[in-house]
Amino acid sequence: MGRCKFGLVAGVFLCSCALVRSAELSTEENLRLYVGNSRGDDVSIVDMGSLKVIGDIKLGERIHGVCVQADGKRLFVTVESDHTLRIIDTANQTSIATVKVSGRPNQCAVTPDGKYVVVPIRDGDKVDIVDVSKREVVKSLPLKEPHNALNTGSNRYMFVSAMSGNEVDIIDLKKMDYATHIPVGGRPRPYVVSPDGNTMYVAEANLHGFVIVDIPSRKVIDRVEMPAEHSTPHALQYETADTRTHGLALTPDGNELWVTSLLDDCVYIYDVRSKKIVGKVATGGGPNWTVFTPDGKYISVTNTDSDDVSIIDVKERREVTRVKVGRVPKRLAVA
Repeated sequence: MGRCKFGLVAGVFLCSCALVRSAELSTEENLRLYVGNSRGDDVSIVDMGSLKVIGDIKLGERIHGVCVQADGKRLFVTVESDHTLRIIDTANQTSIATVKVSGRPNQCAVTPDGKYVVVPIRDGDKVDIVDVSKREVVKSLPLKEPHNALNTGSNRYMFVSAMSGNEVDIIDLKKMDYATHIPVGGRPRPYVVSPDGNTMYVAEANLHGFVIVDIPSRKVIDRVEMPAEHSTPHALQYETADTRTHGLALTPDGNELWVTSLLDDCVYIYDVRSKKIVGKVATGGGPNWTVFTPDGKYISVTNTDSDDVSIIDVKERREVTRVKVGRVPKRLAVA
């Protein structure tokens, strides 16, 4: 069941939900972590009860986006090498459909009901909207160098970033058009939206930290720079020297923002209420993408240099283990 709160943006009501599976499904023993290995050809599956790899799904070279349906039954993966979106049946860990998209796909997002998947096409300056039941692209919208799509619990609205446009846009899937455009003041990397739908935290190029955006007013209200022991990214497998952080996630209660540091191989912890950095936890080499378990017990962080995933106990703020996966893991999803 989703706990939803609504916010009004440019005359449009948005739902921001902490998607919570039913009690019998939300324990770590029943959760699976899906890890896209960007320099390999597969997605690793980690059992969150045993914290061990229990399988992998081979799909093709240059895995990029990974997202999972709210009920955990379908996994969606974008593959750059053949310009496709793959639909995976998680029960038997096999691909059941391949959807051709219009170019090089980046991070995808799926609506909670599994009806639509939004796929940014980075080299085509457009966003493809895939109807899952039809298994085809039903609409393409223009956007300057789109990179990451995000769903916050709404079956109607979807967020997508435009790196060259220095903005994050909201798509109305009912109208198949943009609902609004939100300037973020720089080249957006990953971003996350608060549970009440009013605040967005955005990692940006050349910033070791993030900006805070008030969504209703569509204005940047703060810029947070994290401390750093090193001045340049030293992640061996990372392509762009302007990337200081490439992962951030809010705890399910929205009280803490955990942000990766490619400068210091760690995650910093930002307290949303006090507006202060309150801690950090060491990770493997080149920490990249992050995701919390629904109960907030663990955060998982992909490490691009060490080819593993750091599993961190959130309450104790310590790394529990590192799980070895495939080559250069980046995006990941849990369900």
